[in-house]
Amino acid sequence: MLDLEFAELSDQGRVRSNNEDSLGHVLPMGPAQVHSQGWFFAIADGMGGHEYGEVASRLAVQTALEGFRKMPRGVMHVSLLPRLVQEANAAVYDAGSAARDAAGQGMGTTFVACALRFDSAVVSHVGDSRCYLFRNGNGTQLTRDHTMAEEQVRLGILSKEEAASNDGRHLLTRSLGSELFVAADTMTVNVLPGDILLLCTDGLHGSVPDKSILETILQHSRLEAAAQALIQAANEAGGPDNISVQLIRIKSVERMGLYRGRPYRLL
Repeated sequence: MLDLEFAELSDQGRVRSNNEDSLGHVLPMGPAQVHSQGWFFAIADGMGGHEYGEVASRLAVQTALEGFRKMPRGVMHVSLLPRLVQEANAAVYDAGSAARDAAGQGMGTTFVACALRFDSAVVSHVGDSRCYLFRNGNGTQLTRDHTMAEEQVRLGILSKEEAASNDGRHLLTRSLGSELFVAADTMTVNVLPGDILLLCTDGLHGSVPDKSILETILQHSRLEAAAQALIQAANEAGGPDNISVQLIRIKSVERMGLYRGRPYRLL
């Protein structure tokens, strides 16, 4: 049976006057829900004047969490998560429209979510909040930032190194709430015991290099200590933005196959 442990932490940073990040999770209530539902984690980084960014991120996460809790039995995560992202987008878009009518100020947010069941993790995201996979001392960025700089990397205009310091790294090409419909990138990865998944906002990866993130995680056996160390590293680098992290360690998995869309246990 899939089993995991996790830690999550959010910090205002050293520059911002409030925290516009939001994060949350849904845990299975007993072995039956481990199989029928699994685990769900989400992080959002809000954008907008005054308190609008905070409202957008909180609304996106709450909408997705509630949608996951209501998931029909047997629905595959790979089809569920894009729907949850669209529901969160619609909620933020509607709230932003009301805000524009009232004060001329819209709202938006990045979003990254991860659902885990059996021996796989499904990740869906919009914007530049990220998901990493750490395995056997190596780290891989699973998500691709929806930013102007990353688009230029994809087109061969910029190198990865150039994009890291380019002004376009802060310009989002996709976010929740900016349009009525949004396209989320969704992927499925098999997980193994000992794997660690990291969901984070750009307050972490924009201040701490990927190599340092990996080294920090490897230096701490307790996820709570690793999360605190990552927040500290971002703040020591200036803490220019809000910082949010979720660390998920896989303790055991249940190997499964699919036959005509239905999962079955592998011996």
